[in-house]
Amino acid sequence: MKLLSIAVPCYNSAAYMRKCIDSLLEGGDDVEILIVDDGSQKDETPQIADEYAEKYPGIVRAIHQPNAGHGGAVNTGLKHASGLYFKVVDSDDWVNKKAYGQILEALREFQNREQPVDMLLSNFVYEKQGARHKMVMHYRKVMPKNRIFTWSEMGRFKVGKYILMHSVIYRTRLLRDCGLQLPEHTFYVDNIFVFQPLPHVRTLYYLDVNFYRYFIGREDQSVNEKVMISRIDQQILVNHIMFDQYCGAQIEYPRLQRYMMNYLSIITTISSILCIRSKNTENYRKKAELWRYMKETDSAVYKKLRWNIMGIVMNLPGKAGRGFASFCYKIAQKVYGFN
Repeated sequence: MKLLSIAVPCYNSAAYMRKCIDSLLEGGDDVEILIVDDGSQKDETPQIADEYAEKYPGIVRAIHQPNAGHGGAVNTGLKHASGLYFKVVDSDDWVNKKAYGQILEALREFQNREQPVDMLLSNFVYEKQGARHKMVMHYRKVMPKNRIFTWSEMGRFKVGKYILMHSVIYRTRLLRDCGLQLPEHTFYVDNIFVFQPLPHVRTLYYLDVNFYRYFIGREDQSVNEKVMISRIDQQILVNHIMFDQYCGAQIEYPRLQRYMMNYLSIITTISSILCIRSKNTENYRKKAELWRYMKETDSAVYKKLRWNIMGIVMNLPGKAGRGFASFCYKIAQKVYGFN
């Protein structure tokens, strides 16, 4: 069995996928790299995937499928994974060599335990194009370092700091046992990938290393604000799914419940502010429908979302209210460096 399976969803990624894959090859024989060609037709992505699979037959596998979107590619990677642990690395991102070695060393220690650790977390770096300062997302004041712990030892996350797909490596069997199946042809499903398995996690480990390099800067990138507004229906779908998952989950630890509520609040704020910043009447209606759905589905959870500071700001009435919400968003954007 491989120690770590890494799924690399690729869709017309020829311009940058080599940098990603080359960084992952540093893991050697402990790693299985699953290049999932998600129906690429506009460039040489399928040929590049096959090239790597032929050159590194014990490490790289090329999987070709009809286009199913990012979620469909992750599902395929998980289906084919043979490693004890599983990670997703997007094709325009890469990993740090030194930190990679430390990650694998930790996973080897877990492998020898009678009960393997469920989730390993590490830092990631925002590689924002043109930015002099590279912001590091770390968890030093939130989690114990370099030892196994549970949710009962988790600290409080500040606004703007939460666990993203770039931070996590899950135990493969846990993902399968919790029934993780991401929606196809939908962006922003990385939030579901992180969110859904959390109530099933019993043991965690935080390694304070800057492992994942998260590139931001392409105009067509899914986290570009204009692109996100054009895909607002997909963002709202993810929001619906996460709301339903939270309402239906059996969450054992109060601190995990608090964290998941805060995470859901952030996702709902993103959905709301994108509708507001679109300046589109139809999107204003979609925002109202989202909040109405949550109120009618679970009024208790709705009240927690609606009457915190972000929920209040996102629902201020009229043009002036939308303007104030947009102003607050721009300030947060500068402070936290997202998008």
